[in-house]
Amino acid sequence: MSVEVPRSTSLAVLGEAVKTCRRCDLFRNATQAVFGEGSKRAEIVAVGEEPGDSEDRQGHPFVGPAGRLLTRAFADAGIARSDVYVTNAVKHFKFEQRGKRRIHKKPNTEEILACRPWLEAEMLAVKPELIIALGATALRSLLLKKAAIGPLRGKFVEHPWARALFVTTHPAAILRVEPEDRESEYARFVEELKMVAKWLRGRGAA
Repeated sequence: MSVEVPRSTSLAVLGEAVKTCRRCDLFRNATQAVFGEGSKRAEIVAVGEEPGDSEDRQGHPFVGPAGRLLTRAFADAGIARSDVYVTNAVKHFKFEQRGKRRIHKKPNTEEILACRPWLEAEMLAVKPELIIALGATALRSLLLKKAAIGPLRGKFVEHPWARALFVTTHPAAILRVEPEDRESEYARFVEELKMVAKWLRGRGAA
């Protein structure tokens, strides 16, 4: 049975309600729904793809390797963690079981659309100044269409849920590049987040 998303701007109410979400079939295999976390007064909402294995087990977003890299990158870019609310476009972990390992699988269009009302509810609750789309799935959810990261990466675009939407890669993508390229990819990611920090200081005046 489909669960309606509450018409509430309380993150606590939404976080409880999402635990019983049956809007798609991902709940059947996931351990739990993983809702966003951070201050309701956060200036930035960073949107990833979906919970990973660590997030699914612990019930918190961005606590695995990619999350730790994201936290370090925010710090290196001069962005206070308290300024950021982190969440995902899809709230349940989608995976393929291979022996004892659970391998991440990309959400499909139906799953992204089924979960989008939760993301919208989070945005209405937080009312961020800026949204960061981390990767293609987040961007697809936010724009309601397929869009390649490449042409938009490092750019600010208009969005109805905030003063602007900023597009960059997902930190997990940095972890997947060849080891010799990882340092340069991380540096590029930090430089893009520094653009976010500068935008916040000027509130987009530039």
